[in-house]
Order: sequence, then structure tokens, then C-alpha cells
Amino acid sequence: MSASERMREELARVEPRRRCCRLAEISALFHAAGAWHLSGEGISVDLDVADGVVARRAFALLRALGARSEIRTYRRPAFDRATRYQLRLAADGAARALLREAGVLAPSGAPLAVPPKRIVGRSCCRAAYLRGALLGAGSISGPRSPHLELRLRSPEATLFVVDFARQEDVELRSAERRGETFVYAKGHDAIAGALALAGASDAALVLEEHAVLAATRAEVNRLSNADAANLGRTARAAHRQLEAIRGLDLDLLADPLAEMARLRRRNPTASIRELAAKADPPVTKAAAQRRLEALVRLAESG
Repeated sequence: MSASERMREELARVEPRRRCCRLAEISALFHAAGAWHLSGEGISVDLDVADGVVARRAFALLRALGARSEIRTYRRPAFDRATRYQLRLAADGAARALLREAGVLAPSGAPLAVPPKRIVGRSCCRAAYLRGALLGAGSISGPRSPHLELRLRSPEATLFVVDFARQEDVELRSAERRGETFVYAKGHDAIAGALALAGASDAALVLEEHAVLAATRAEVNRLSNADAANLGRTARAAHRQLEAIRGLDLDLLADPLAEMARLRRRNPTASIRELAAKADPPVTKAAAQRRLEALVRLAESG
């Protein structure tokens, strides 16, 4: 299984808890992988994706939002003859109303290059939109020399993603190649931050652990048993905290807790001491520990 397939499988397991997040994810899927067609009934829209797990995820989201669809397969007319998955929406009022609500279609029925800003107005929705975009048109290589890429349809779409990701302190860049526009991230830290925001905390931890191990091998021939144990404990604790943060709406948290949540999300394998030093202003290790424990308790109680 490729790194891209593993990423999509993990992202597809993230369950959006709110309708606004489902709408944001569906919006991103259609903006990243939608195909528009003219028919006797006007403009129809399909999803065209490379992975069955993404097609099933979109099918479930659409059903939860009240729209009917069906999944078809076909072989791409290229040298690799790869199987593609096409998800076709029912041409009815419910589907069109959903696409307008999700910012895929304008009130007139015309396709929108980017959704309205309300679609990514909350932190949870920004994470959901990035997740949908990665599911629909994202790829990743690694863990050696990692590269994350998200192919989009227009410069406006790339700037839209870059801008809202920056609000979550995730640094993405836009570029154009052979007439195609795309968003990308290079390096373990930048890619891990994007993956953690989207909800792929396991993939982010794999990248971060690989970076830590690679740097360590450059300095010493092997890790001591104590170093390996500390790395494992840090990874397990960070994963538990990331899972808790994923289920919280950061916009509703007190500022100190929201700041610590964002720091942990951007730095999936950092130690508590390192997170404490990154706070603004810096806090003690004990204070950072208390805030992380409070985030976990909030998620478990909620």
C-alpha cells in the first residue's frame, strides 16, 4: 500500500461530528474531484476519485446530508488502465440544494471556483475542508524525502486553501506546473502539521518519528534503550492528545487551552517541555501538562 493510500484510509476513518464539518468536507471533495457535465436537465456533477475508500466515504457523507448517489467504476484510458471510481449524484432538488449549501454551486446553479468563506468559518470546518481536499486530490510520498501535494483546479482554489490553512498555523505553498495549479508542503514538520490538522495523526507521527530517527542516526550509531523508550512514550502520549483535540471545537475553548491544542497539533511529537517553550508567553512544563490533560478530559467527557 502506498503512502497516499494509507493517508486516505486514515482520513476516511475520521468521523465529522457536526453538520458544518460534513458540509465542509463534501465541499472540498467536489471542488477537488468534481466533474461537471451538461445534460438535458442542466448542469450535473459527479465525483471522480482514485480510491474506493474515498468513494464510499463520499457516499456516506452525502447520504447523511440527505442526498442520493450511486458509485460506478471504470478503467482510465491510459497506459496503466487504473480503476477509477465515479460517484454520481441524483439529479433532484435535494442534491442541488445540498451542493448550494456546501458552496459547490451558486444559487443560479453555476459551479463555484471556491466556496463562500462561511464554509471554513470555524476551526473544525477548516480541518474538515483540508481533509476532503486531501481525500479527493491529495498525494504524499515518504517518509524519506516527504512531499505532500494537492492538485486543484484554479489559482483561486489554491490561494483559498493556503489562506485558511495559515489561520491554523499550517504553512502550505501554492505553485503552477505545466498549466496545473497545486498546493504543496515539503519537509517533515510542514507535512506533519498539515496531516495532523486534517486528522491523519498516525501518518503525521510516522513522519515525525522518521525525522527524529534520521537526525539521531546522523549523530550516533544507535539509540540507547532509554532514548527509544522515551520516544515511544512521547509518541503514545502525543497520539492520545491529538485524538482528543480532533473531537474538540477549538473556537469554543479558553485561549490557553486553544493555544496548547494548536501547538500540539502543529508539533505532533514534541515533548511537553518543548510545547511549553513554544507558548506565547512561554509557560512551565507543569502548566503545559495541565492544559493537555484538561483537553483530554474535555474530549472524554463530551
